[in-house]
Amino acid sequence: MKNPHPFLPTTRREFLDLGAKGIGLLAFSRFAPSFVVESVAAEAPRAEKDRTILVLVQLAGGNDGLNTVVPFADPHYRRLRPTLALGQDELLKVNDTVAFHRACAPLHALLSDGKLGIVQNVGYPNPNRSHFRSTEIWETASDSQQTLATGWLGRYFDNACGGLPAGTPCGVNISNEVPQSFLSERARPTFSLLPNQRGGRENRASLALLEAMLQQPGLAGHGDHDGNGGYLRHTMMDALVTEKRFQKILSDYRATAEYPGNPFASSLRNVAAFIASGNATRVYYVSLGGFDTHSNQPNQHANLLRTLSEGLAAFQRDLESKQLDGQVLTMTFSEFGRRPSENESRGTDHGTAAPLFVLGSRVKAGLHGHAPNLAVDHNEDLKFSTDFRAVYSTILQRWLGCDSPAVIGSTHAPLGFI
Repeated sequence: MKNPHPFLPTTRREFLDLGAKGIGLLAFSRFAPSFVVESVAAEAPRAEKDRTILVLVQLAGGNDGLNTVVPFADPHYRRLRPTLALGQDELLKVNDTVAFHRACAPLHALLSDGKLGIVQNVGYPNPNRSHFRSTEIWETASDSQQTLATGWLGRYFDNACGGLPAGTPCGVNISNEVPQSFLSERARPTFSLLPNQRGGRENRASLALLEAMLQQPGLAGHGDHDGNGGYLRHTMMDALVTEKRFQKILSDYRATAEYPGNPFASSLRNVAAFIASGNATRVYYVSLGGFDTHSNQPNQHANLLRTLSEGLAAFQRDLESKQLDGQVLTMTFSEFGRRPSENESRGTDHGTAAPLFVLGSRVKAGLHGHAPNLAVDHNEDLKFSTDFRAVYSTILQRWLGCDSPAVIGSTHAPLGFI
């Protein structure tokens, strides 16, 4: 059927692409056109504004876990990395066997303060080394041989976010594209913002585009209330109202911690602004790219770890100054780690398992899970010891208060970081 409004999105993918262009698309409410797949609504509690909040931080490209949380006492570490192995002056010790890269000094301080957990050697069975496919596996919480149309957070939205106040998105992402993890079976409102946007002048183009859309024939009037035209008009009106409200929040916000001057820290500052405003959204998503370090890794990786650590530390200080830190859990993830052995270009190639971080005032600090076994041959991969879905299940069950098997589709014993 020919689209009567060719300037408007007509598929789920087009909605996601439009959101990635900087329009905070509060999509999917009241009326649903034919491309939205409906399912039975799960009974869900109302999501009050003082409930727990998850902030998900993607380390895109595949972070080198062995040079982030460093098994410096293992002799195989230096055997596998004759030039990339970090020296004693480049380490901040966690205990007698493990240390942080010195660029992670702010994270090391948070660990000492009892606010950082390290989940070791996280991965999944039959790992895939494709950036696209492994990211999809992490975002959808699928098996490696399984393809799912919905993301793990989208299924959480379906199961536990049915009672959000009107005009409140289930999830907010501040990244260059809408994450697959937000894809839901039922129509759920989400909001997208590009990194470095703080409201004001730079966002006027988004508002102008939405306002122009609402003036197009078929949407400016009141006809077709029960069809696609009525749905799209309602969607765009919601998007416009929410975009203006969120831009005002960002423009008015005064952080009480000093954030570094980079897009990643700016994204976290914006998350803090939304949380401090009393917005009832339960999930936020930000991304830091550049971790695909195939060559000349040392300086590049150190700079990325510094950006990550300083941004997360500023975010935590900001939340604490506003007494919001007890509500927020921040978790990092990357689509895979790097191989234990270095390559010929002073870099590392796509691998499998890696550590991830959980940050907050209510986490159980320290090391969780089992350290990786480095007794492997050259170019052999690590074998994971903690399934990433066990991490998700712990967060869903113990932090977000949701039935984790209903979201993940399998049962995993909870981990001890919450």
